[in-house]
Amino acid sequence: MLYGGLVSITFRQLQPREIITLVQKSGLKGIEWGGDVHVPHGNLHAAREVGHMTREAGLTVAAYGSYYRVGCQGQEGVPDFRDVLETALELEAPLIRVWAGNIGSERADQRVWDRAVEDSIRIGDMAKGEDIIVAYEYHSDTLTDTLESNQRLINEVNHPNVRSYWQPLAHHDIKNRMDGLEQILSRLENVHVYHWIDGDRLPLEDGYQEWRQYLRLLRDIPGQHYALIEFVKGDRAEQFLEDAETLKRWLGEDFHID
Repeated sequence: MLYGGLVSITFRQLQPREIITLVQKSGLKGIEWGGDVHVPHGNLHAAREVGHMTREAGLTVAAYGSYYRVGCQGQEGVPDFRDVLETALELEAPLIRVWAGNIGSERADQRVWDRAVEDSIRIGDMAKGEDIIVAYEYHSDTLTDTLESNQRLINEVNHPNVRSYWQPLAHHDIKNRMDGLEQILSRLENVHVYHWIDGDRLPLEDGYQEWRQYLRLLRDIPGQHYALIEFVKGDRAEQFLEDAETLKRWLGEDFHID
């Protein structure tokens, strides 16, 4: 089952209560709470409060969007994973999103790969002990910036609690996006939803022809997953509500192959 939701950092300027109200109004189901502003890493009080507010509003905590970077522990700006994990537990998040290092796969030497794999297994074990999934952000300038590198990392880690997100990367064409999505389906958790062209944010409705192809693949994966709106044109609440209506319609649509 694929549910709609929002990535909270879409509206970093809003307080958690305002975001919850906005998602309630949208009719979407879940929220991925960001670890930089809304639920800071290690702030257990904030995590308990935000988690309680979310559930009290009839919404679900879809994930904890952390800024932990595998293989970079101890580096400036990278939180301790124990703090991240404890925060996710207080939030009652089923999943922690992490970043696959801090450089692109083309620039990464074997030492970078070895550190990323070793650390992924380490945090995967920690998360498994708490029945939480860890999933990589599918993003440029990380080790998951291509189809091949993403598959390499997941296969080398080979951990039952380490999985992946997906999003349509700007530096990929539609064929690479579809190939990447199809090959990652068995390890996929959530999807970040947006429609950009050359860096310009556009109404989600404008991306119908692309997203109908993605959703044909996504709707058949087993389990509960989220299609989470991330960033909107003009950073406007009104645009998010419009995009939410689009997403809800798409999730209820039967996309036949032409």
